[in-house]
Order: sequence, then structure tokens, then C-alpha cells
Amino acid sequence: MELIEGNYTLVTESILLGFPTRPELQVILFLVFLTLYGMILTGNIGLIMLIRTDLRLQTPMYFFLSNLPFADLCYSSVIVPKMLVNFLSEVKSISYYGCALQFYFFCTFADTESFILAAMAYDCYVAICNPLLYTVVMSRGICTWLIVLSYVGGNMSSLVHTSFAFVLKYCDKNIINHFFCDLPPLLKLSCTDTSVNEWLLSTYGSSVEVICFIIIIVSYFFILLSVLKIRSSSGRKKTFSTCASHLTSVAIYQGTLLFIYSRPSYLYSPNTDKIISIFNTIIIPVLNPLIYSLRNKDVKDAAKKILRPKVNSS
Repeated sequence: MELIEGNYTLVTESILLGFPTRPELQVILFLVFLTLYGMILTGNIGLIMLIRTDLRLQTPMYFFLSNLPFADLCYSSVIVPKMLVNFLSEVKSISYYGCALQFYFFCTFADTESFILAAMAYDCYVAICNPLLYTVVMSRGICTWLIVLSYVGGNMSSLVHTSFAFVLKYCDKNIINHFFCDLPPLLKLSCTDTSVNEWLLSTYGSSVEVICFIIIIVSYFFILLSVLKIRSSSGRKKTFSTCASHLTSVAIYQGTLLFIYSRPSYLYSPNTDKIISIFNTIIIPVLNPLIYSLRNKDVKDAAKKILRPKVNSS
């Protein structure tokens, strides 16, 4: 589908190249990613329901944790269903507006997750460094506002990138060398100047991740100082294990985002970015419920309580 405008042939529909392989391998990939998506749905919905229904998990830490799998679930669901359809389709097309919406929602929930991870780090800092003021500082109202601001911040960041990306003209070439509409491969297709977009990606876009990362690093610096003041090794281990799951999640998630979006455009590699994006959009949403379940005693106890068969008193 093309639209003639002046001397340009503007593209109104694009082809997502995805993973160009033999047809039989496409079916195998479909089954693999369908299984992973099933794990994403089961793990993240299960974790949300577990936290919302267990009275022992109604604390600020688990309030943030219940929003994290929601963000995981949303941005993976923006990407994976279309990818699954394309595995079984001869024409792997996506409309211009469909591409814009896919990128907008992916960017919104991806950046929202970064803000939520930063809020969780601050929560850990208050819990460990100022335990006497914890219930005052991390009140229900403040926690709600932190989540609202996370979604607002993610939405604002996404609006900036989407608005600037989709006012560009995309001419003649309509093959996106990716499995979803991400910004770096889109900019490669534009027949107009993309310097502003590249500047926004490397400065404004990266600043969101960098600011969140700085909040996390500073929080954990003070957490580490507090942990080192504890005399018993068992006490230090128990205190730091409270935030160990979060630290693991941050290292994986923030690392992949910074690698994809913070490096110069001339270092962009389509094949490398596809692999990293699979890890970021599919593997991490699979791993997060496992990370927060297997390393968290309260979550494990709540899960055992539900799964344990009830014994009739009779």
C-alpha cells in the first residue's frame, strides 16, 4: 500500500521481517514463543492475583511488586501476539497506524517499568535505612502517587518518541528488519532527516533510564552502608536478601534497555538487537515472576497456602 505525495512514494503499510527462516522452522519458532507467552500470562497474572488476594502481602513492597508484572504483561502482549501471527503468515504486514500504536504502547509500559523499579529501590531504602518512619514515608497515598507518576512518566516519554518518529516520511522501503516496530529500525527506513530523533533517543530517552538507574544506585549505596553496620553475618544476609530479587531484576532489565537505546546509531546491529529484544520483551517477563517467587519467602508461603490441598476435619 502506497500513497503518492509530491516526489515521494509514502509507505502506508510495512513488512516486519522478523526471523527469515524456512517455513518448517517458522512453525517451530511459533510453538516455542507460544509456550513462552503462555508462561508470561500464567506467571504474571498468577503473581498479581496472589499478591492482591493474600492479606499478608498488603504492604508497600508488594503493592509495587503487583504493578511490575502488570507492566511486563502489557508490553509483552503488545509484541508477542502479532509476532505469533506473523510466524504463520505469508505476508507479515503491519499498517502504518498499527505500527505507531505498537511502538507507543511498548514504549509506555517499558518506561513505566523502569520508573516502578526505581520506586521499588526507594521503598527498599526506606524499609532498611529508616524503618521507624517506614509506615509514614511509604503510606498508601504516597505509594499510589508513585505508581501514578510512573505511568504518567512512561506515557509522556512514549508520546515524545512516537510523535517525533511518526511525523517522518517513510518512502519506498517498507521492510522493517525487526519482529516489531521499534525505533532504531524505523529510523533506518526514513527518507527524511532523523538527526532530531537520534538526539532524542540518545539524550531524552536515555535520560529516563539513567535517572532511574541513578535512583536505584544511590538507594542501594545507602542500603549497603546500613547493612554493613549490622554486626551479625546472618542479620546482614537476611536484610540484604529483602532486596536481592529486585536487584537481580534491575540488572537484567536496565542493562538490556541501556544496551539497545543508549549506544550511537552507527553501532546499530539488526541481528544483535533482535536477540537482545527477545530477551527484553519475552525472557524477562518469563523470569520476573520466578525471580520474585523463588527468592521471596512471603510469596512462596502464600503460594503454598493456595496450592496446599485442604484437609477435611472430618
